[in-house]
Amino acid sequence: MGNLIFDFTGRSIVVTGAARGVGRAIAERFHTAGASVYLVDFDAEAVALTAKEIGATALAADVSETDQVTAVIDRVITDTGRLDVLVNNAGILRDGMLWKLTDEDYDTVMAVHAGGTFRFTRAAVPYLRRQGHGRIINVTSYTGLHGNPGQSNYAMAKAGIIGFTKTAAKELAHFDITVNAISPNAQTRMIESIPADKLARLTETIPLKRFGDPAEMAAAVAFLASDEAAYITGVVLPVDGGISL
Repeated sequence: MGNLIFDFTGRSIVVTGAARGVGRAIAERFHTAGASVYLVDFDAEAVALTAKEIGATALAADVSETDQVTAVIDRVITDTGRLDVLVNNAGILRDGMLWKLTDEDYDTVMAVHAGGTFRFTRAAVPYLRRQGHGRIINVTSYTGLHGNPGQSNYAMAKAGIIGFTKTAAKELAHFDITVNAISPNAQTRMIESIPADKLARLTETIPLKRFGDPAEMAAAVAFLASDEAAYITGVVLPVDGGISL
């Protein structure tokens, strides 16, 4: 992965779904690069532990609740006086075949993935506009473009995030705010729960023949958040070993 570290000294960064996995790796990457990092997660105990280990700030919040989202952004502004980067990574799974999914399965997944991305972005935009600068990176999925049996609710939410990313990029470009997304394929707890034989077959479908390390996802996010990516907006960057080819 090399030793390139983008400099985020003096910048304030919010990462949702940051207690573990890709979110944690993203938070670690920004902390290493000198930023003031705020880790947001529904799991208060887990996010507090992660933040302590990283040396960042933990904020327990439900991304589907507007008042809790607003409280997070207000806290960051109160602490640092600024907000530079927002990473919408929070997610949840309620898998099942379409005809077995309940309203709750659908509503919960949509509220966290699509709703959380919308609410955090909406709350952040007034401050980013005032600064005349900002970066928003959303986490979508291969499933949002190609579908996956048993995940119609998840696919719908992730496809929605792609449309939201492109629309927000057009609306906010005038204010020098870029909005991009990554489509990751990382080795996480969800991957580890797949039976070995099925996991082997899945791995064979990846041109690079492996799942990515969460740190590789974080590197892509750091690039999109960097000054070097100032002329990139509205893209969905596959960080997936070629599986989307």
